[in-house]
Amino acid sequence: MKATGIVRRIDDLGRVVIPKEIRRTMRIREGDPLEIYTEKDGEVIFKKYSPMGELSSFAEQICESMYKTAGYPAAVCDRDGVIAAAGPGRKEIIDRHISAGLEQLMEGRRAWCSEPGGRTVALTDGESGPNAAVAVPVLTEGDVLGCVVFLERGDGVRATDVELKLATTVAGFLGRQMEA
Repeated sequence: MKATGIVRRIDDLGRVVIPKEIRRTMRIREGDPLEIYTEKDGEVIFKKYSPMGELSSFAEQICESMYKTAGYPAAVCDRDGVIAAAGPGRKEIIDRHISAGLEQLMEGRRAWCSEPGGRTVALTDGESGPNAAVAVPVLTEGDVLGCVVFLERGDGVRATDVELKLATTVAGFLGRQMEA
């Protein structure tokens, strides 16, 4: 655990304010759920809760099936990072933060497919890494929980409506799993 040097007092309603710098760094937004853990030595730990993270082993299997079916590397993300992936480069992207561009696509709540000469959307933060070929947000009761992504293959072949429909089907399925 890393000390920040920031001290906050609990108010009369039992609330504590998480400083803006920490919320920005940890990507904690208004309304985000936090899990609370306690330790025997008096520590209280807040951890971002990811409903999609609960499905990580299931999402791994889905990514493998998507990769084998479509031939495109596949990933499933929550609102912050890549929780599952399959295909070349899988180990380099797993558990990495998603890019601001992918975050914007998810917030748009619509499926997206790259077009020749159109904008590119990086999967993860950083200078290098794969770009998305298809991205479809996972929605539950109108809330964005994550995203299903096919990645560019690197051979110049573009994703088609088939990959878009497959990603849309998987995103819908994951959304329904989260409602149950």
